[in-house]
Amino acid sequence: MDTVSAIGTAVRAQRGRVAALFDDLARCGRTDPGFTRASYSPEESAAHAVVMRCAAALGLAIGRDAAANTTLTLPGRDRSLPPILIGSHLDTVAHGGNFDGAAGVVAGLAAVAALRELGLTPARDITVMGIRAEESVWFQVSYIGSRAALGTLPDGALDAARIDSGLSLAAHIAREGGDPEVLRSGPPALDAAAIHAFLEVHIEQAPSLEEAGIPVGLCTGIPGNVRYPDVRIVGRYDHVGTPRRFRRDAALAGADIALALDRVWAEREAAGCPMAVTFGRFHTDAAAHGLTTVPGEFRFSLDMRAYAAEVLSALEAAFLAAVTDVSERRGVTVALGPRAEAGVGAVSPRIRDGLAAAADALGIATRPLGSPASHDAAAFAKAGVPMAMLFVRNANGSHNPDEAMAIDDLLDAVAILTTWLAAETCDG
Repeated sequence: MDTVSAIGTAVRAQRGRVAALFDDLARCGRTDPGFTRASYSPEESAAHAVVMRCAAALGLAIGRDAAANTTLTLPGRDRSLPPILIGSHLDTVAHGGNFDGAAGVVAGLAAVAALRELGLTPARDITVMGIRAEESVWFQVSYIGSRAALGTLPDGALDAARIDSGLSLAAHIAREGGDPEVLRSGPPALDAAAIHAFLEVHIEQAPSLEEAGIPVGLCTGIPGNVRYPDVRIVGRYDHVGTPRRFRRDAALAGADIALALDRVWAEREAAGCPMAVTFGRFHTDAAAHGLTTVPGEFRFSLDMRAYAAEVLSALEAAFLAAVTDVSERRGVTVALGPRAEAGVGAVSPRIRDGLAAAADALGIATRPLGSPASHDAAAFAKAGVPMAMLFVRNANGSHNPDEAMAIDDLLDAVAILTTWLAAETCDG
């Protein structure tokens, strides 16, 4: 049997281990509906304990950094060589699914297990990384675990409060066994210049692969984003009978801003420029609004994302121009509040081509696919680490309890990953 066929067989033999891992992870943070493993929560820590137990059974070296990220390492012949990292996150949004993030960690462990069972020895370390706090909803900071490991956390991030507890990120890191003081003053756990590659397997977060009938996507890029999590518009509360010319309607001001950006999005998309604009929160003040009251206050959150830095910059400029225009026309004041950003994640063409070649050798259908969402891989790419991603077919999107990844589709991605690893760094 040739090496590629042997890898395909060895990966399929991991089906029971993979299914059992997902069953164990499903016991961590189960809610009704779905799963809630908040960033730096006991439930997230329980998921890390699950993958550590699996790694121990495989004889991997287990480590933890100051951000409480988990590392599970198959040692290479020359441990001085830059390692290959395979990773993703184990936290979820509230009432999310059991595959978003976790599938990437499980895939890494399955790939390493297949290499071990085939007796293929890596030239360099292969480390599976269980990353903390990727879901930015909890602290409204992107890629916390990966950027903490790389030493690229933005200023003030450790003081950010978690939306449910109100406690700081530093406090939550300490509670879950990390060391925020090392993150503040010590050297980073990872030297980006000393990492050979970072690979991430993730469920697709739209049904493009399902629509195409293809199990695996080859990532072509990860969008960067600019976020304004708490924009506040202040106008004036008035009687519902107040004529239009006297009104300073904060709700209509918010609507004007949203529609202005939607027009920009539609125009750029029609011109073949992909991007996304999301007003995740969009509301008046529940304590003061009413059927017979003109809204005097309005709040929204805004996430803007694009695949090129210059496009993202132009999109933000359009937003700020809309704010200025609407403020003047509507007689309102707009307080933008905090701003956050994450850079565009560029995929390594060399690694992507290697993954495509592996898929062809295995006879697994793939297609190029831009990520609609942000991923830890983008933080590594931004730091200069060669990066690539594989997406797994998922009919029902993500961040919901109905994520629909099939184990066999994940194993297709694992087979591609394992074949690439063998070609990149192993011998018999």
